[in-house]
Amino acid sequence: MKKVYFDNAATTPMHPEVIVSMVKSMQETCGNPSSTHAFGRAAKSLVETARKSIAKHLNVSSSEIIFTAGASEANNLILHNAVCNLNVKTIITSRIEHHAVLHSIEKLYKTYQIDVLIVDVDTKGFIDYKHLETLLHNASGKTLVSLMYANNEIGTLLDCDKVSALCEKFDALFHSDTVQGIGHYAIDLQKTPIDFIVASAHKFHGPKGVGFAYFKKGFGIEPLIFGGSQEKGARAGTENVHAIFGMAAALDLAYAHLEKDKQHVFGLKKYMIDQLQSTFESVKINGTFEGASYNILSVRFNEKSDLLPFQLDLKGIACSSGSACQSGSSAGSHVLQTILPLQEQEKPAIRFSFSHFNTKEEVDYVVSALKAIFK
Repeated sequence: MKKVYFDNAATTPMHPEVIVSMVKSMQETCGNPSSTHAFGRAAKSLVETARKSIAKHLNVSSSEIIFTAGASEANNLILHNAVCNLNVKTIITSRIEHHAVLHSIEKLYKTYQIDVLIVDVDTKGFIDYKHLETLLHNASGKTLVSLMYANNEIGTLLDCDKVSALCEKFDALFHSDTVQGIGHYAIDLQKTPIDFIVASAHKFHGPKGVGFAYFKKGFGIEPLIFGGSQEKGARAGTENVHAIFGMAAALDLAYAHLEKDKQHVFGLKKYMIDQLQSTFESVKINGTFEGASYNILSVRFNEKSDLLPFQLDLKGIACSSGSACQSGSSAGSHVLQTILPLQEQEKPAIRFSFSHFNTKEEVDYVVSALKAIFK
């Protein structure tokens, strides 16, 4: 049976060159980076070289990068510090953020009685920037805006320059969940001054279980995990040396081939839309084509089909009915519930997400499989 992997927004396959690099580092480097002997110093060198490499891609100082176990931890660390360390009294966010942000804000609201303001989004998933400006104008106390760079379910992109300018105007902090942006778009934090961003290596062909948080220089960091002085006191625990090394290697590869890979993946997305629309007259895009991430395509069908992702899985096709972090949940996609009218929410929806490893032949196979299922 043919196998097709179109769930890259959930996680990407590791790049073969990253695997080779990580195996080499595991074979040659065994020390604890906190140890002062030669073995420890060699491990420490790997970690700090990776930190400098990642920082260079973002045009920031290496001291502003904190390694974590992934973006969920990084988002929690940032939001916790905003309230408990930086005296934030109001958080402005949207209903279509990742649950790592929404659930963290909910916990902070219940624990510290902060104000939480919800900015409007339209039917395509775009932020209402005028409403955001109104909320910022009326917000009381120190304020943080938390809005994601690219929506993980529908791909809608945020105008970070516009949000950054609004935050500067009203002296607010700006946090962006950039999980679907890092490694896919060039992000220069000197040109677009975002205060806090996050990344997970497995979203750009690196290893799972490792990521980072960016804290703009000048912000002290109160840890969530205690027990050691690693990561400049921001996160206790021995660093995941080889995964950190692999993350930096994956990011180097992503940005070295960024434009070439982007053109290839965008071509696949456009090709799939054309094939779907010529095969299924009623297919509709969730969100938008213009102004959306080039690698994420969410669509819904009029044709009735129960357990559509499961049926595709039986044909060797991996995709998602929404965010992978909601798999197994009967609640459905909170993003689609926010942007779609009730009658449209009931239609079967699928998120396809692509990488440079995918091909047009795989698109043809998926469209053929869908045609057989709906028939």
